[in-house]
Amino acid sequence: MSTYLSFDFGTKSIGVAVGQTITGTAQPLAAIPAKEGIPNWDTIIDLYNQWLPTAVLVGLPLNMDGTEQEMTLRARKFGRRLSARCKTQVFEVDERLTTTDAKARLFALGGFKKLSKEKVDSVSACVIFEAWVESQSL
Repeated sequence: MSTYLSFDFGTKSIGVAVGQTITGTAQPLAAIPAKEGIPNWDTIIDLYNQWLPTAVLVGLPLNMDGTEQEMTLRARKFGRRLSARCKTQVFEVDERLTTTDAKARLFALGGFKKLSKEKVDSVSACVIFEAWVESQSL
């Protein structure tokens, strides 16, 4: 069994999930506040040290046609910094439609009251992990 941390990068909030390959599922963790995309790196390093993942996943926000946008570049930069600070391998994962999927999952669990931004971000991180695990088994 391998454990992975998954991140849904955002400029105000970074969703986080922890997943394991044995079940192919992930659990949302508390989203990390960010200011202009910059998190408290001590919080992220503490999280990394708590879980000691095999590697880390970072969602890449691509346009629907697969082209990159400014947020794609910012997410890549976040991934590079994460790799350097935690001395770990980072996999980039196409995250198109993960927010839509996350909102649908949360709505099914409890209606509109479950749709807080932080919950959506961390459930999106779960979807990113699950999509990556599924792509690995093809």
